[in-house]
Amino acid sequence: MSGETEKLIRIEGLIFSYHHEDGTVADTVIDNVSFDIEKGSFTAIIGKNGSGKSTLAKNINALLLPAGGAVYVKGYDTKDPEHIWDVRQTAGMVFQNPDNQIVSSIVEDDVAFGPENLGVDPAIIRQRVDNALEAVNMGKFRNKAPHMLSGGQKQRIAIAGVVAMKPECIIFDEPTAMLDPKGRREVMEIIKELHEEGITVILITHFMEEAAMADRVIIMDSGQVKLDGTPQEVFSHGKELKEMSLGVPMAVELAMRLRDDGIDVPADVIDTEKMVEFICQYR
Repeated sequence: MSGETEKLIRIEGLIFSYHHEDGTVADTVIDNVSFDIEKGSFTAIIGKNGSGKSTLAKNINALLLPAGGAVYVKGYDTKDPEHIWDVRQTAGMVFQNPDNQIVSSIVEDDVAFGPENLGVDPAIIRQRVDNALEAVNMGKFRNKAPHMLSGGQKQRIAIAGVVAMKPECIIFDEPTAMLDPKGRREVMEIIKELHEEGITVILITHFMEEAAMADRVIIMDSGQVKLDGTPQEVFSHGKELKEMSLGVPMAVELAMRLRDDGIDVPADVIDTEKMVEFICQYR
């Protein structure tokens, strides 16, 4: 595909509804959503609770199937049962609560679980487990029991378990929501490193500072895409974000106030690190 960026995921007119026990529609959670995810990109999807962002993530991974429209992962239709494992091998998923993803009593066995179920050769599994644990800085914990680890360490093991399956894309569904600030920073560093190594990242989050690390930010509200662009483009819509009960990163808020006071803050100052660099030049 020379001259054209490869579309790893295509979402076309996606509609998804939850149903009551009697089969009647309870709520349409995703309402005619369409967009593409490029191979190698880092996309953050933000929205308040109930906006449809986690439901969207589960549709990409084929944990949920469209009521209308379609989702294609590497060309595979998620509704096609013959290709369900092709979809999930391409787009792995890390959930909010790592306890829901850890299945073994020893760390390295847990990381090996996914590749074993894919039928990977044992010698290759060993190498994948070693590489995945090193990727998340958990190699020294390989023989530990997961229940003895901290929340942040458990989440790193859950990430390693997905990495060992060698997906082209990893969907992180609010992976830092249950962690303390230190654990959040550690997990976000790992996500950034995985992206730098070529993995396509989709990050579902409600932390604006995390979204600022992405190449692209999609804002969802009431099941629809309301904003879609670079972090600089999206966070410039401060008024609209507040109307959707969303904030902006602290650095963006400070930049807006400085501009109101006549200080020319560059548009790319959207995170704490860049704001510190900008302010330090005035020392």
